[in-house]
Amino acid sequence: MAKYRGPVCRLCRREGEKLFLKGTRCMTEKCAIERRSYPPGQHGQGRQRTSDYSLQLREKQKLRWIYGLQECQFRGVFERAERQTGVTGDALLRLLECRLDNVTYRLGFGASRKQARQLVSHGHFKLNGKKITVAGALVKPGDVIEIRERSRDLVAILAALESVDSRGIPDWLELDRGAFKGIVRALPAKDQITLPVNEQMVVELYSR
Repeated sequence: MAKYRGPVCRLCRREGEKLFLKGTRCMTEKCAIERRSYPPGQHGQGRQRTSDYSLQLREKQKLRWIYGLQECQFRGVFERAERQTGVTGDALLRLLECRLDNVTYRLGFGASRKQARQLVSHGHFKLNGKKITVAGALVKPGDVIEIRERSRDLVAILAALESVDSRGIPDWLELDRGAFKGIVRALPAKDQITLPVNEQMVVELYSR
């Protein structure tokens, strides 16, 4: 499936929920959901047909949009979750949350996951003291993510750090603002991952 390059606000309208794809804009009255809460397109305000398959597909698409993954990438994460012990849906969310681009976003180093992914791929971070450019790298407890010295005065990073308090930092992460670094204290538990998604429907979709 080709990479989506259109307006991301249309994705939120399509799913009927805020997916927080535009950073701080999603928390203002300029949010597309606040202005037009119906799906985009000519027939957006018409009656929508639903089926079990369509509901499952929408849940999968929401997860894809939230974490910014293409279908092949998302399928790879799901297959890895299937191989783990325990509940597949919980493992899927945990793997997605432990991606480096998501962790940098959660720590407040990026205003959105998309921006955090770009900052990682451009080499602005170090993982355990080594420069890293792989946005999909998985972190583990004890890992230290820090902003490289030459990147600590970037306007995008400073602005993101200023606005992180409005959304909060998860308990499984620890931020040291003065040192421009974050520490992974533990793997995220199911109740620490708050997303507008029913992950069990995603499992059911791929189990067809």
